[in-house]
Amino acid sequence: KAQKNYISLLLYISFFPQLIAGPIVKYHDVELQIEHRTVTAEEVKNGVFRFAAGLGKKVIIANGLAVAVDKLYALDPGTLGIGPAWFMIAAYAFQLVFDFSAYSDMAIGLGKMFGFQFPENFNYPYIADTITDFWRRWHISLGSFFRDYLYIPMGGNRRQQFFNILVVWFLTGMWHGASWNFICWGLYF
Repeated sequence: KAQKNYISLLLYISFFPQLIAGPIVKYHDVELQIEHRTVTAEEVKNGVFRFAAGLGKKVIIANGLAVAVDKLYALDPGTLGIGPAWFMIAAYAFQLVFDFSAYSDMAIGLGKMFGFQFPENFNYPYIADTITDFWRRWHISLGSFFRDYLYIPMGGNRRQQFFNILVVWFLTGMWHGASWNFICWGLYF
């Protein structure tokens, strides 16, 4: 239902932990929490721990991998051997997941510190055994957002399923980066 209290609406819209990189928090996920949340010492402690874990993932792991990837990427591709090339590919893949999941961990941790429970956003995507399973584990809130607000309203699998999927994956590619390589990447999936 529509929120008529401007303070509650502005709190939802401007709540900084989830604005930048997710998880995407739908209003109905936090509607009751805006009015009736409790902040306990245990939840603040859990939030601080989750935030610190995310910050560690970002600063130590993701940024550390980024330095190695950037150095290899700067080399002339003709001089890059097969081993360093595969290392660069693997390091970049792990840099991405640690970077994005770190931001989500920090947002979830900050939310806990303020008495909010945000949904999980990553669930070990690289252990997926199918591409469908991968996308159910990677940026979970983005997938549910597109499903609930785009795919199903367009008709889902009841009508024009191929077109609906094409639109969703086109926009998924654009979400990750507004350039042709990301659009093509999204359409590939």
